[in-house]
Amino acid sequence: MKTLKEGDQAPVFTGKNQNGEDISLSNYLGKKVILYFYPKDNTPGCTAESCNLNDNHTELTEKGFVIIGVSPDSEASHIKFINKFGFKFDLIADTQHEILELYNAWGLKKMYGKEYMGVIRTTYIIDEKGYIEKIINKVKTKDHTNQIFTELEIA
Repeated sequence: MKTLKEGDQAPVFTGKNQNGEDISLSNYLGKKVILYFYPKDNTPGCTAESCNLNDNHTELTEKGFVIIGVSPDSEASHIKFINKFGFKFDLIADTQHEILELYNAWGLKKMYGKEYMGVIRTTYIIDEKGYIEKIINKVKTKDHTNQIFTELEIA
């Protein structure tokens, strides 16, 4: 697995959103993409992160961003998550971890002394030409929008 860094071409992917529709990164050339990887629908940290992005959706879209969330949850799980919180963006069901692995967001984790494979919470900011502008590894779930603006030095 190739380690991605800022300035690299973002790996192209196609995945299914909550409605079973294909979502491809190539569809968003000309727009800035917030591609965020999170472990599980309806868990406290993931809900806080997704709700923060949704609460700031208007401001983000006005600044030219598109938001795409990716987790290993199913399309049905994503539909429930979206309906419960009213998200205005797509969530990709990456049940086979293909996109997660492509973006180094699937790997070995440790909790309570046990090791297991899981989602490494990460956000990639991809520019209009398809290059990785910023990688955020230490996501502030409750204040993610401001973290993105600070990292990108956007007022």
